[in-house]
Amino acid sequence: MTIDVIEVADRVHVLREPLLRVNVTLVVGDDEALLVDTLSSAGQATTLAAAIRAITDRPLTLVNTHHHYDHCFGNAVLAGDPPRPVYAHELAAAALREQPERLRREAYEELHEEHPALAAELADTPLLAPTHTVHTETALEVGGRRVLLRHPGRGHTDADLVVHVPDVDVLVAGDLVEQSGPPAFEDSYPLQWPDAVADLLRLTTAGTVVVPGHGDPVDVEFVRAQHAELAKLAWLIRAAHTGGAPPERVAAEAPFGARAALTAARRGYTELNGTA
Repeated sequence: MTIDVIEVADRVHVLREPLLRVNVTLVVGDDEALLVDTLSSAGQATTLAAAIRAITDRPLTLVNTHHHYDHCFGNAVLAGDPPRPVYAHELAAAALREQPERLRREAYEELHEEHPALAAELADTPLLAPTHTVHTETALEVGGRRVLLRHPGRGHTDADLVVHVPDVDVLVAGDLVEQSGPPAFEDSYPLQWPDAVADLLRLTTAGTVVVPGHGDPVDVEFVRAQHAELAKLAWLIRAAHTGGAPPERVAAEAPFGARAALTAARRGYTELNGTA
């Protein structure tokens, strides 16, 4: 695996994993650095560590944008021994601490057909739960740079964090924003997702660089356009549910393609039925 590295702002590097197009963001301060997300396995994390050390030798503080495997299964390798601090939303931390085998099993089931080598690798990867939790918002000092960790509400999961680096106008959005494919709705709250994106947009300016969970960095106009599509999808789900239409009706009319929209509609119906 070859990690592609781009510097999107002064001492803010995006390290791009090629298989699933996952983005990892490195914020380098004067005497320490912040790493946002850690990839899918111990092997991937070892390759990532080498790419990081080619940029900086400063000690790392880690952040997980959420608890899906491709964003946090490399924690144990990158935190080191004894482990450096690892931040995440409190629900993401609880999932990794209390249900690691469930997360590992679900990741294996998702990957084993299309990416069997990675599936086998992550099945044997030790998981490290975050050591520090965020409820709504936490500000960090990273080598003289202020970094804000914020939970904008339920969206891609119930435990999303965004990371704002205000001195260079960079916002790391995790999987609340996607560029390389449609948003993933399997664990989502599609009726609340538009509000979460609206919240993160309040941290942006016209010149903000937004790092999505997967794909190329984007500008604010891209995020606004995706927010409009998410809002349309939420409206369609509510209208179809009120009218007694099946989720398949939503999928036929909604943004993001029929497969993603059907998953979103089913999740949205679960929310509206009070069983989410």
